[in-house]
Amino acid sequence: MDGSGAVLYCTIKRASHQQVPNATVSLLQRKPRAGSSREGGREREREREREAGGKTESREDMETWKWLMKVAGTSVILLLAVLKVGLTFWWRPRRIEEHFSKQGIRGPPYRFFIGNVKELVGMMMKASSQPMPDCSHNILPRVLSFYHHWKKIYGCTFLIWFGPTVRLAISDPDLIREILVSKSEFFEKNESHPLVKQLEGDGLLSLKGAKWAHHRRIISPTFHLENLKLMVPAVASSVANMVEKWESMSTSSGDVEVDVSEWFQDLTEDIITRTAFGISYEEGKAIFKLQAQQMVLAAEAFQKVFIPGYRFFPTRRNLYSWKLDRKIKKSLVGLIERRKSKAWEGAEEEVEGGPRDMLGLMIRASTQSSAGVSVNDIVEECKGFFFAGKHSTSNLMTWTAVLLAMHPRWQEAAREEVFRVCGARHPPSKDDVVKLKTLSMIVSEALRLYPPVIAMIRRATADAELGSYKIPRGTEILIPVLALHHDQSIWGNDANEFNPARFAEGLARASKHPFSLVPFGLGVRNCIGQNLAILQAKLALAIILRRFKFRLSPKYQHAPTVLMLLYPQHGAPIVFSRLVNQEAPHDQGSHYGCGSKMAAKV
Repeated sequence: MDGSGAVLYCTIKRASHQQVPNATVSLLQRKPRAGSSREGGREREREREREAGGKTESREDMETWKWLMKVAGTSVILLLAVLKVGLTFWWRPRRIEEHFSKQGIRGPPYRFFIGNVKELVGMMMKASSQPMPDCSHNILPRVLSFYHHWKKIYGCTFLIWFGPTVRLAISDPDLIREILVSKSEFFEKNESHPLVKQLEGDGLLSLKGAKWAHHRRIISPTFHLENLKLMVPAVASSVANMVEKWESMSTSSGDVEVDVSEWFQDLTEDIITRTAFGISYEEGKAIFKLQAQQMVLAAEAFQKVFIPGYRFFPTRRNLYSWKLDRKIKKSLVGLIERRKSKAWEGAEEEVEGGPRDMLGLMIRASTQSSAGVSVNDIVEECKGFFFAGKHSTSNLMTWTAVLLAMHPRWQEAAREEVFRVCGARHPPSKDDVVKLKTLSMIVSEALRLYPPVIAMIRRATADAELGSYKIPRGTEILIPVLALHHDQSIWGNDANEFNPARFAEGLARASKHPFSLVPFGLGVRNCIGQNLAILQAKLALAIILRRFKFRLSPKYQHAPTVLMLLYPQHGAPIVFSRLVNQEAPHDQGSHYGCGSKMAAKV
């Protein structure tokens, strides 16, 4: 190899030695870069996973926190509910018991949640299932058995628990006077049971405050004595129609047996529709029939356990009850609209020429912008008078007829007076009715022994003093009217006997206390229709006494029972015998006159 070749060889060799390492370095440098990228990707993935995991953990923490908050909230609610239950059903009743115990007032011990209801219902059911002695007027152990029982243990003033609600039973006439008269602003009428309120309406019977006073002022003229006297011909006409039907039903012997409780209900329906509403009986009959169906539903419901709020459930019974109520309201609205459609001049003549009926007065008030009486107000008042007016009056007439059938000598005394006062006038005039003193005494005694309402309930609207007692706000006061009327310390040893002669010198001297007879209540909230009820009873009995003698049927079972009002459980069948000669029974003379010694013994 020459020199130039050697030089070229060396140059190539040197170049190759220089380039190979550079390529190798380049390759070595490239390989680590590829590995680093994969590791970086995995790192980023791990980072994303860590971030995702962090978010997941964060969400889980949030869900856990929410769950804990819900648990805590639920626990607080449950705790508050438990505290509320404990406060309502345990702590408060114990405090009330302690409060009254310090004042010397006790009663059957409070039982958690149910109070004394179980014992009370048991006593009432047992008493109502047992027969009463014939002609016995000692009805308190049967009708108010729980009061009769606990009074013997705890005295005249004691506590009764209706669930967690306390009622203070009071029969002291001085305290009753405070509750109903002198301190009536502290003791309001208690809210009626929902079923009762549906029957009686949201009118005078349940209204309070200014609206009650306003309605009372509007309606009162209907029941003023002078206006009632103008109703005598209408009442007498209805009674005469009933008596004529009895005569047409009588046998050849002149006897006819009727259940007077049913007949007197029809009679009062007729009278109320004419006198209080100025309409025919046929127009009012449909409403009475619907209310009778409502009363049957109420009676069935009262026999079952009361569940708060049950009346709002769409059960078959409730749906039917609501349907009846809608029908009643629709019928009453139609009745009101028919009265409104009469010419205004004609209505004015009717008011001036005859008695002022309640419906007419309410409609007139509704036309005055300042009166504030709506059609719904009129409907609610009508419901109350249709219901209460019918049952209180018919029950008064029923029990008075039963008492006269039981006590024939008093029946003869009343008959003699009717013939003596009325003479040949038939029916009795408005002035005759006022003069029937013996009959007034008999009706008063019937109201004493068998009052339409056997108890009243009032509620303390604020902390109040009653006699020497301190009454907490919310305390309910039970006034056992029947117990007051049968109290021997007030009426004497013959308190459970029929003795109208006790009223010979008037109501004030009939007992040891002037406020011991309260069949229609007392004070500003007394029954607005009581004078009409007494007028109807006296006039009906006067006409019947003039045409018939009567006695109890062998079918009669003496079983006074309560369903809102006091009524004969098995009806009141009475046998009426036509008087052969409808003239004064001269053989009786004055032996049975008002207040005679013989009458007092009858």
